[in-house]
Amino acid sequence: MSAAIRRCILIAAGRGKRLGTHTEEIPKCMVEVTGRPILGWVWKALAAVGVEELVVIRGYRGDVLESFVRSLGIPRVTFVDNGEWETNNVLLSLAHARAFLDQPTYLTYSDIIFTPAVARAAAASPADIGLVIDRLFRDIYVGRDQHPLEEGEVADLMPDGTVARVGKKALPVPDAVGEFIGLTRLSAAGATITGRAFDALAHRYDGRDDQPFQRARRYRNAYLTDLWQELIDTGTRIDPIFIDGQWREIDTGQDLDRARQLLLSAPKEWS
Repeated sequence: MSAAIRRCILIAAGRGKRLGTHTEEIPKCMVEVTGRPILGWVWKALAAVGVEELVVIRGYRGDVLESFVRSLGIPRVTFVDNGEWETNNVLLSLAHARAFLDQPTYLTYSDIIFTPAVARAAAASPADIGLVIDRLFRDIYVGRDQHPLEEGEVADLMPDGTVARVGKKALPVPDAVGEFIGLTRLSAAGATITGRAFDALAHRYDGRDDQPFQRARRYRNAYLTDLWQELIDTGTRIDPIFIDGQWREIDTGQDLDRARQLLLSAPKEWS
């Protein structure tokens, strides 16, 4: 059995404009879902598998975020600032935490909630780079008209069962085996591979971050899945960590309402 991963890097620099008034004064991850902020749910799940350190990449209302995170009682917290959060995207936001890719770690988006069972699936995986992928993702999109299925970060597999394609519009939705939920597991080797990839990209795009990268029109606006696709395309093995539901992305007011309904309907799963 692999050693427990003690660190998680939380990508939390963006505002989340699609949540409207909910994020006028606070970052997206502080929006409350049935009595607990999104980040509170994330931390609850991570703590259940032994995470003790949180590296928070902050941007919008970072001052408010800092005081809130420290109130959660997390043993070790480090804040990393993305001063260009208004003009870059997930990948370059994570690049600000390059120095923390020096040991096993989880990476997670800050606008998702997931049960401790999902965290346990990630913890139990032997993958060096493992993407948590929901096989029942289509169920989540029934009635979700403010965030259509075509916006999902879908994935499919190679014949050997490793991830072949992943990302928004990476493949036709009918061909997808699941949706990447935004939670990644990196072993020591996986963290090293990912860190070196960031170093190579920083050199490659130095002074030219307006050039295309994978499916992004500009490297500056690339998604995390563009990095995973780059690694796959250059021969790196990335494994799926399959789950069946038990998570939600909260991107719109409609998503927030639906997440509340889910938690109220199945409270034991989230305890």
